[in-house]
Amino acid sequence: MPLAKVVRLDALPPGTMTEARVNGQSYVVANAGGEIHALGGVCPHRGASLAHGALHGSSIVCPWHAWEFDCRSGEHDFDPSIRLARVPVRLADGDIYIEVP
Repeated sequence: MPLAKVVRLDALPPGTMTEARVNGQSYVVANAGGEIHALGGVCPHRGASLAHGALHGSSIVCPWHAWEFDCRSGEHDFDPSIRLARVPVRLADGDIYIEVP
């Protein structure tokens, strides 16, 4: 899969997240305690941009209705059958890249 550069690592300190738009798709890239994770960036509940929510530890909280997803697995906190697609992340030369279809 092709790689897309999304953000500099130093622009995403621990405890923060950002939105990346690649090929018309939205992704959320999170730095949870120094570990970088990328997932589909739209909440499956009502379509909110997850990057506009909050990151609490490893939980991404949707800004509209407070749905929570584990950024390590993509799973919803109460119903693991609901999950965000995980996107492979690569780090190179201080940049964060995601693998996109």
